[in-house]
Amino acid sequence: GKDEAPNFESVTVLAALATATKRVKLGALVQGVTYRHPAVIANIVATHDQISHGRAICGIGAAWNQTEHKAYGIEFGSGFGERLDWLDEAVDLMAQMLRDGQGTARGRFYHATNVRNDPPPVQKRLPILIGGDGEKKTLHTVAKYADAWNTGGDVDFVRHKDEVLRRWCDEVGRDQAEIERTLGMGTVIIRDKESDAKSYYAEIQRQHPGFSDKPKIGTAEQLADRLRPYVELGFRHIFFDASAPFDDETLERFVTEVKPMLETVRTA
Repeated sequence: GKDEAPNFESVTVLAALATATKRVKLGALVQGVTYRHPAVIANIVATHDQISHGRAICGIGAAWNQTEHKAYGIEFGSGFGERLDWLDEAVDLMAQMLRDGQGTARGRFYHATNVRNDPPPVQKRLPILIGGDGEKKTLHTVAKYADAWNTGGDVDFVRHKDEVLRRWCDEVGRDQAEIERTLGMGTVIIRDKESDAKSYYAEIQRQHPGFSDKPKIGTAEQLADRLRPYVELGFRHIFFDASAPFDDETLERFVTEVKPMLETVRTA
């Protein structure tokens, strides 16, 4: 999934992928907290874990797509700050359900009483991934509850946000090493000739009118050089978008060429 998974059919797609795959981890990157009650999200993710025999990830974020909320008549809140408060309460309840089997909420926004996951997830600790990098609220929630954190941006930006997360971990008494760092890159196109990359990107735009994500274009070596500082910071899972027409060349070259170049990089 991509960008807080506003598409409701993403739940069905993940279930379908769970039956069609055997090894890949499955989850939304990330689902907006506004679209469903957190207990329902936890139930859905636990079901995906059962279907996939223990490969589900619970990706959650504060939501951003105001146009879609208006179209569906879904409450969007007074602003991003309020949705982050929703997120904090929601993840608390979801963590109880996914890790302890049941949860109770008596907050400002969510209420539940001994709500259960029956059957429970296959994984003893189903990973919760939180996307976002707000320093006052989001990273505090990450420090308290997350098994993984997703962010993006240039190296200096990511380095600063990582430092803030580490401070929040110290504040809440959490070992920062318990939180997997994941990086979102947007659209990536690996080609030896820039003209070939631009030609492919033009085809994406033709099939997706209005698509405006500025792609990261380069050779395998150039992409590895770009990613090396993030790996040195401790980022080990790197995500990039794949829009139709699906770019088999980039997928294959990332795994066979870029990944080996990064495997020897030491964490700072």
